[in-house]
Amino acid sequence: MNSRDPIKIGQIGVCHEHAGAKMTTLRRMPEVFEIVGVVDDRQTQSARFAGGDLTPYEGLRWMSEGELLNTPGLRAVMVETPNADLVPTALRCAEHDLPMHMDKPGGEDLALFRRLLAECRKRRLPFQMGYMFRNNPAMQVCLQAVRDGWLGDIFEVQGTMSHNYGGPAYQTCLGNFSGGIMFNLGCHLIDFIVAMLGKPDKVTPYLKSAGHVAGHVKNNCLAVLEYPRATVTLRACSLEVDGLARRRLKICGTKGTFELCPLERFDGQPLTMSLTVLEGNETYAAGDHTIDLGVKTDRYKDQLLELAKLVRGEMENPWTYVHDDQVQEVVLAAAGYIKLA
Repeated sequence: MNSRDPIKIGQIGVCHEHAGAKMTTLRRMPEVFEIVGVVDDRQTQSARFAGGDLTPYEGLRWMSEGELLNTPGLRAVMVETPNADLVPTALRCAEHDLPMHMDKPGGEDLALFRRLLAECRKRRLPFQMGYMFRNNPAMQVCLQAVRDGWLGDIFEVQGTMSHNYGGPAYQTCLGNFSGGIMFNLGCHLIDFIVAMLGKPDKVTPYLKSAGHVAGHVKNNCLAVLEYPRATVTLRACSLEVDGLARRRLKICGTKGTFELCPLERFDGQPLTMSLTVLEGNETYAAGDHTIDLGVKTDRYKDQLLELAKLVRGEMENPWTYVHDDQVQEVVLAAAGYIKLA
């Protein structure tokens, strides 16, 4: 086998909210990945919102999990099951010594997630969490700018992950998780915040219900992350009118401010963000700037290209097991499962 041959990869699950879109991206990359088959998990009893549209899988081979995991030459697996099934499924992949991409979040059981990380570490398996902002060019600029000191000492971060899609079915699905939308969607921004500022000293969740939903449906959530000299507020609501287009991030420091809204776009228009700096740096003069990140056409391509490099041993994973562990702990604290204080 030539190291540059397409990587044989399979997907377990069609019921994660990102499953179909990721398969669409995989199919656009035949020079990188050879898709050996898909495991249909629609008989699961776990809560799910997606899985009804099988269009992304037309023409692919359907197989059992056992058939997939024992496919000769298989080199990687995409784990795209409902949230509750992600970690148990990933553990079975790890037991077959298979590198994997596992979608978010890492389940409601911190000990089980840590068992998965320990298994991957022991077997030296590439493990990639499906946090979609890791390869977002604007987020990358933010992280590097903070590390380079452009904004000075960070004292405030605001982020929102709201939307208004899915209708009643989405609210019903959220009701199966006590952490609600903070667990399901707030995790994306928590991954970014921990990468930028590290693990917070304290996390306080506020899990509320908005609209005409049952009280156990936590579809309107706020989490406050406290650092020695900074506070972070993260919000997510599933009933914000045009909320998807109004997702935003604001990072304030003693020497400048970044603002990004929307967080991503794939409508043919360039993704832009604003930067104001008190002092000039090697890239930008003091004052206000609009940074053009160009037109993005695919949310997942860059991350899956990174997965290919990990599988081939061409790079070290920039998102370490330690980082993934810290993110999961903060996610569960922000969603009210555990205390972090």
